[in-house]
Amino acid sequence: MTEAHRANHINYTTVTGFFLQDDPATNASVFDYTAVNLGLINRTYDTDDEFDPEREKTQWQRFAHQVFRLNRQSGSHVQYKVLYMGRHGEGDHNVAEAFYGTPAWDCYWSELDGNATVTWSDAHLTAKGIQQAQKANAFWAHEIETQKIPTPESYYTSPLDRCLATANLTFSGLKLPSRHPFIPEVKELLREAIGVHTCDRRSSKTYIHRTYPGYVFEPGFAETDPLWTAGERETDSAQEARLRRLLDDVFAHDDVFAHDARSGTYVSLTSHSGSIAAILRAVGHRPFGLVTGAVIPVLVRAETIPGPAPSTSIAPSTTPPTCTVNPTPSSSSGVK
Repeated sequence: MTEAHRANHINYTTVTGFFLQDDPATNASVFDYTAVNLGLINRTYDTDDEFDPEREKTQWQRFAHQVFRLNRQSGSHVQYKVLYMGRHGEGDHNVAEAFYGTPAWDCYWSELDGNATVTWSDAHLTAKGIQQAQKANAFWAHEIETQKIPTPESYYTSPLDRCLATANLTFSGLKLPSRHPFIPEVKELLREAIGVHTCDRRSSKTYIHRTYPGYVFEPGFAETDPLWTAGERETDSAQEARLRRLLDDVFAHDDVFAHDARSGTYVSLTSHSGSIAAILRAVGHRPFGLVTGAVIPVLVRAETIPGPAPSTSIAPSTTPPTCTVNPTPSSSSGVK
């Protein structure tokens, strides 16, 4: 398959030099976003003299003015957004995969709804996962109070429960501007790789609404999962194409040049390791793996270009791998 079409397309690039996560010298495996101001680099900007001649503003305030200037001077075909991308906290499926090992998980256990002690279909957060989201909440509260960090102007979340819960725990109770409250929109395309793994099969719209009544659904959100299939798993290239469509939708509806309540520069996306990795590839960011509960900010330049997007190859879905060893140890109920 190939991807092209449409009269216009959006070209995404990462604007580097603002966050430590952009720097190849930053080691993602040991990076703690809470210890380093979310990764915002302590530096000067060419707008500092006009905005903060007395050097009284915080780093985040000066960064926000720099981004404001970029948008002000860019013209109507280019916009800049800061994506705050948060990975969900640890879920029951993460514990199960660690217990059984990835080969056994991929070829056998991931296809089941759970074992004798735990269910991981549309996996929920563990106690540790809840603590990770609460840690993010405390971090945001501190940054809002002391650093004047720009809070999200729009909130989007994957429809999978672990993300719905993480977003709620992360952003509820914060001192947010009244014009940009925490009212997340559930986006079908923001989910993890589709198919085979039951942890990535979402619950019904009715369940989501009942459990998270303050959330809103994107137009056309179906009652039951329309994308998950038991026999085929989405490939990396297909996932990247899907997340690029998600970005197109977000950038179109959160136009920084619009004047409605949902327009804005700062966007929160609560999602998954695979989907965040796909977004990073789509915007030309270097690979940067996130542990459960971690957050990465990215300054993205989006340029609308006449004509169809360049054709890209999309690999077809794959079938589950075949187990080469017995995936069921003598004790298969050790996940707690």
